[in-house]
Amino acid sequence: MDHFAGLDVSVKETSVCIVDDTGKIVREVKVASEPEALLAVLTNPAYHFKRIGLEAGPLSQWLYSALAEAELPVVCVETRHMQAVLKAQINKTDRNDARGIAQMMRVGLYRPVHVKTLRSQKLRMLLTHRKLLQSKAIAIENDLRGTLRNFGLKVGMVGTVKFEGRIKELVENLPDLAILVEPLLIVRRALREQIVILHRRLLVIVRDDEVCRRLMTTPGVGPVVALTYRATVDVPARFRKSKAVGAVFGLTCSKYQSDEIDRSGRISRCGDEMMRVMLYEAAQSMLCSKKWSWLKAWAMQIARRRGMKKAIVALARRLAVIMHRIWVDGRLQPHEDRLGSNPIGGNSSSTERWNDVPRGTMDEVSSHVRLDPLFV
Repeated sequence: MDHFAGLDVSVKETSVCIVDDTGKIVREVKVASEPEALLAVLTNPAYHFKRIGLEAGPLSQWLYSALAEAELPVVCVETRHMQAVLKAQINKTDRNDARGIAQMMRVGLYRPVHVKTLRSQKLRMLLTHRKLLQSKAIAIENDLRGTLRNFGLKVGMVGTVKFEGRIKELVENLPDLAILVEPLLIVRRALREQIVILHRRLLVIVRDDEVCRRLMTTPGVGPVVALTYRATVDVPARFRKSKAVGAVFGLTCSKYQSDEIDRSGRISRCGDEMMRVMLYEAAQSMLCSKKWSWLKAWAMQIARRRGMKKAIVALARRLAVIMHRIWVDGRLQPHEDRLGSNPIGGNSSSTERWNDVPRGTMDEVSSHVRLDPLFV
């Protein structure tokens, strides 16, 4: 007889529910949220598990890896889909959630998610910590600008390097304000120093990673965008078609259809927010740059018809598709590629070779020129 298990994981304890193939509850228990405690229950020879489900969360990657190493058929379930199913319950408890997850495993009513590899998790931590330090440093600078403005002291337009000197210049004749400003300047200085350390570490990783270097041959894609894409996609083979990448990153339009109503809304904004932001910034940077490429020409045509904002989103989605094809095919995005009737990325599921793209008139800056200064 086959068995199915549902795990409702919290920080300290995990509720476990085991059902048979008829839906009858065989066992319910609450154990510590540790791999050893879960394995002690799930490796019982009396149970023949067909599926073991747990919801995606902070501890899911750690527990999933431990259960998978024990050769258990564990499945990590998408959070929003599970929440929609469990919402039908009247009483919300950990025990009832475990029961609901077990029944979802039994009937196959679930949507699995990809659990990232250990290396991708570490890269993600690097990117997250770098972004966190940047946001804190910017918050301190904005706070200094705002508080000093109350006293008629205007910082004005000043770069990151000269910011501290400008603040000290403004409060030079105001010792009471200088005492209050100094702690924030010290914290900001420490944050900026650590940001430089993390960014240099990021550049070293990108320089030694072949996939990242190939992704950077795409116009508008730098080391941060390439590494973020590398860590987010993780395993490119999990996408059957390249055009699915845009939907996973929330860059495709949502759709509502009921009876005679059929409309397309704005982009869904589901999936990884950091990756979506990076692609949007890369597209915006490309359109604001003076350098031309066939991608920019394609986006500018959309901008003339639909506006700049929609063109940036469309270009961000197309960048995601092209980068996936570069990764899967193992080829570069050569600077000889031109805008044609069917350029690569127009049909994202196509396996058309880069050299077969029709040529136009707009030149693309060589990728080698863009790469070299970063690693000198």
